Amino acid sequence: MKKLLSVFGLLPIFFLPQVHAQEVGRVISSVPIIQQVAVPRQVCTHQQVTTQPSKSGAGALMGAIAGGTVGHAIGRDGLGTAIGIFGGAILGDKIEGTPAPEVKNVQTCNTQNFYENRTMAYNVTYEYAGKQYIVQMPQDPGPTVRLQITPVVSNSPNYTYPPLPAASAVPPPGSAPQSW
Repeated sequence: MKKLLSVFGLLPIFFLPQVHAQEVGRVISSVPIIQQVAVPRQVCTHQQVTTQPSKSGAGALMGAIAGGTVGHAIGRDGLGTAIGIFGGAILGDKIEGTPAPEVKNVQTCNTQNFYENRTMAYNVTYEYAGKQYIVQMPQDPGPTVRLQITPVVSNSPNYTYPPLPAASAVPPPGSAPQSW
């Protein structure tokens, strides 16, 4: 009976889901992994730009009208009128003069890449059960690192598994215990 119970007591070990244990390892070193990253920024400059506006033409038009009228009054023919229009346009354009230059503030923007050093991860060396391990982590873990230990069944030829009970050794439900 005792043998049967001890064999049945081992069965849950083989058929239950894996059990995980929480352990803690001591951090020996944590080295940041630095990478240069391009960061786009908009850079704007302001400049004063001077432009020369074009003449309106009003001085030449008024001069041509006045010159044509005066030329027609003096010459009483088409030639005097034509000379008056031409001379008046030139004189009117000179009287109008050149307009004052205009000064405008112009903003020019473009995107430039600036490079920054950023920590991408950490190479962490820790000690657990007398052995050192290296792992890459997204954050610095501090003085300790939490470990999740999962038992692994070895397929080593040096390890022999306990034999599973035969199907005939299992008593049918409701039967009385037997001594073997």
